[in-house]
Amino acid sequence: MNKVLIKLLLPEFDTEFDILIPINEVVWKIKKLLVKSVSDLEGISLNINDNYILMNKTNSRIYNNNEIIIDTDIRNSTELLLITNK
Repeated sequence: MNKVLIKLLLPEFDTEFDILIPINEVVWKIKKLLVKSVSDLEGISLNINDNYILMNKTNSRIYNNNEIIIDTDIRNSTELLLITNK
């Protein structure tokens, strides 16, 4: 199994998505992938050049950009918040 199904929450837009993400990628690449996917699919204007925070909704853990997904506590059905860091 090389992907996990997460629930991505965007509090700014009051919306959520179920997304499969690869477990062998680093967090910064996943954030970039999520921003681009949400922008393309939903027409929500997220700027790919902005700085985003990926946070676990349950335990409020903020993930470091250089962590690999498999080395984190992100598993199937994890709820993650994608928040703009301005």
